[in-house]
Amino acid sequence: MFDAVLFDLDGTLADTAPDLGWAANALREAEGLAPLPLVTLRPYTSQGVRGLLRIAFDIAPGDAGYDQLAQRFLALYADRLCVDTVLFDGIAELLDQLEALGLTWGIVTNKRMRFTDPLVARLGLTPRTPCVVSGDTTAEAKPSPLPVLHACRLLNCRPERTLYVGDDRRDIVAGNAAGCRTVAAAYGYLGDSGPALAWGAEWIIDRPADLLACVRSHLRR
Repeated sequence: MFDAVLFDLDGTLADTAPDLGWAANALREAEGLAPLPLVTLRPYTSQGVRGLLRIAFDIAPGDAGYDQLAQRFLALYADRLCVDTVLFDGIAELLDQLEALGLTWGIVTNKRMRFTDPLVARLGLTPRTPCVVSGDTTAEAKPSPLPVLHACRLLNCRPERTLYVGDDRRDIVAGNAAGCRTVAAAYGYLGDSGPALAWGAEWIIDRPADLLACVRSHLRR
C-alpha cells in the first residue's frame, strides 16, 4: 500500500536540540543573559530560529532587532552544526528495515538548504536517499503542501501511497494537504501547538520502531 516514507528532520529523524540550544544560549550569553536549560529550549527546536528566539528572547519576526538577532543565531549554529546532534534511537534500524522492505524514503524539512545538506551528509544519510527537500527548496515551506508534493515527485511516488512523519503540527497539516497519510512522532519536540492527538494525523507513534509495525500491517493487505 505504501511506496515511500517521508520524514521531517529536526525532532523526527535527528535530535538537533543540543546544537541549536547551544546557539541560542551562546547568543543569550553574548547579550548578558543567563543560559536556559536545554529542557526549556527543546520543545521549540522544530520551529527553528523563529521558535528558539521566541523562547530565548521573547522576540518574533517583524519585531525591532529580530532580523539581526536571527542572523547572529544562524552564524553561531553554522559553526556547531553537528557536534552533539545524533539520529534518534531506533532511526538507523528503522531506515535499514524500510530499505529491506523495498520502500524508498526521503526528508522534507523547513531547515534551510545551507544547513540541511551538510547536516544530512554528516549524519551519513546523503548516499541513502535521492530526496532532501529543504525549507527554501520550493516557493513555500511547511505548512504548505508544496515541499511534500515536490518530494513525492523526486521519489516518483503518489502522495496517497506515501507516509509523512513529523513531530510538529505543521508537518501533519502539510502532509494532509498534500494527500499523504500522516504520522505524528510523539517522541519528538512537539512544540507548543497543542497535543499531537489534535493535529489530525492518522497515526501517532511513541518510538521509531512503531512506524515499522504500521507499514508492515499495510503491506500485508
